[in-house]
Amino acid sequence: MNQPNNPLHGITLEKIVEQLVEYYGWDKLAQKVSINCFKKDPSVKSSLKFLRKTPWARSEVENLYIATFVKSRG
Repeated sequence: MNQPNNPLHGITLEKIVEQLVEYYGWDKLAQKVSINCFKKDPSVKSSLKFLRKTPWARSEVENLYIATFVKSRG
């Protein structure tokens, strides 16, 4: 099903985290979204585990992704 109004359609959480880390690095990402899994011994795997269990944090990460990559395409 096509979701043209959903900017995250077809993008996995893992891809979101990987692209944000590649763009910002862990330190800057931790400043933008203040969660411990980005600050202390960060890894994509530990971040995904936390974000999948924590809706507010996942939402912040998704919003940062949209602001960083989706809006700039416009």
